[in-house]
Amino acid sequence: MTRPTPTSDGSCCGPAIVAAASAITTAAVSAALGRAGSRLRRRLERTNFHGRAVSLRGGVGAAAGAAAAGACAGRLLYDANVPAGANVAIAAVTATTAAGAAGLVDDLDAGAHDGDAPAKGLRGHLAALRRGHVTTGALKVAGIGAGALVAGGLITRGRTQAGALTAVADAAANAVVIASWANLHNLLDLRPGRALKAAVLTAVPLLADRRPSAAAGRALAAGTLGVAGAALPEDLGETTMLGDTGANAVGALVGTALAAHPRVGVRVAAALAGTGLVLASERVSFTRVIEGNRFLSAVDRCGRRTS
Repeated sequence: MTRPTPTSDGSCCGPAIVAAASAITTAAVSAALGRAGSRLRRRLERTNFHGRAVSLRGGVGAAAGAAAAGACAGRLLYDANVPAGANVAIAAVTATTAAGAAGLVDDLDAGAHDGDAPAKGLRGHLAALRRGHVTTGALKVAGIGAGALVAGGLITRGRTQAGALTAVADAAANAVVIASWANLHNLLDLRPGRALKAAVLTAVPLLADRRPSAAAGRALAAGTLGVAGAALPEDLGETTMLGDTGANAVGALVGTALAAHPRVGVRVAAALAGTGLVLASERVSFTRVIEGNRFLSAVDRCGRRTS
C-alpha cells in the first residue's frame, strides 16, 4: 500500500482531523469523569475565585485531549510523509503527558505536603527545596522539565544541524520553549477561560502558516484549538476548571507547536517571551495587568459569567 500524496499544505487535511480528535477526546474524558463515582468526583472538586464548586475533570479531559492531538498528528504526518513530523508528534505526546501527570500530582495533593506555609510560585518552591522540603510544586517543575528536555531533543533530531554544539543549543532552546509555555499557561489559569484563550491566540497564527515545513506545528496548533473548543464552554461557565493538570498540558502542547516552527527567530522569541513572562510573574500580578488594560480585560471577560 502506498502512502497518500500530501496536499498543498503538506498534511492531507490533517489539521482538521487532529482538531476533531483532540476535541472528542477532551469532551469524552471530561464527561466520563463527570459520571464517575461520588468519591472520585469529590476528590476532583475545588472552589474557584467566585466561591463556586467546580471540577478538575475539565483539566484531566484537556490533558487527555492534548496528548491525543500529538498522537493523531503523528499518524497523519507519517502517512503524509511530512519530514520529521513523527518526531514532533512524539515530542508533543511526551511533553503533554509529562506536564499533565505532574500537574495532576500537584492538583490531587492540593498543598497538603507544603507545610504550614504553602509554597507559592517558582521562587517559593525553590526556597522550600533549599530548606530540604520537597513540595509537589517542585516535583511538578522537575516533571515538566524532564518531559520538555526529551521532547526538545526529539524535535532537534528531525532538523539538519551544522554540528553537535548547534544541535545541543537547539534542543535546549526547544526545551525552554516547551517548559516555559507550560508554566505560563498554568500561571494564567486564575480566571475562567483565560489560559485557553491564550492558547487559542497563540495557536491561530501557527495554523495560518501554510508552508510545508510548518505542517507539524500547524497540526499541533489545530489540536490546541480542538482542546480549547471542547473545554471552553464548561470552563467559562464555571462548571469545570483546568487546574495544573489541564493548564500545564495545554501549555506544553502550545510550546511544542512553537518549538517545531521552522524559523529559528520564532523559536528564540518564544523562548525569551515564555521565560520572561514566567519570571515577571514573580513580581507582577497578571490579573492586575489584564484588568488594568481595556482591550485585555475585554478579551479576558468575553464569555465569562459575571456573578
